[in-house]
Amino acid sequence: QVQLVESGGGWVQPGGSLRLSCAASGSIFRINGMGWYRQAPGKQRELVATITSYGSTNYSDSVKGRFTISRDNAKNTAYLQMNSLKPEDTAVYYCNGEIRSYSSYTTITYWGQGTQVTVSS
Repeated sequence: QVQLVESGGGWVQPGGSLRLSCAASGSIFRINGMGWYRQAPGKQRELVATITSYGSTNYSDSVKGRFTISRDNAKNTAYLQMNSLKPEDTAVYYCNGEIRSYSSYTTITYWGQGTQVTVSS
């Protein structure tokens, strides 16, 4: 059984910073790509950032230059450092991971339960 658990969300004023964490646990053989997505009320879930197992990153235009995705492969954990936050960054943030477990020959995309980020004054 594989689980992804996000943490680090909360309330912050515009211009502030937050760091989200996404820890994968369970019978993990290998984690390929990991990513962060977000969903604001009344909107579809959208890509925020992704990172490959080798550290290659990709960002949506709306967060480029403000957010940084990283990962610690030894800890099976991905991070999202969010700086210069804006009210429009308010959303539930989800992480996902392309994971092959010891019990499967296939890679499955797992999702966390989400963490709320609220940016307001």
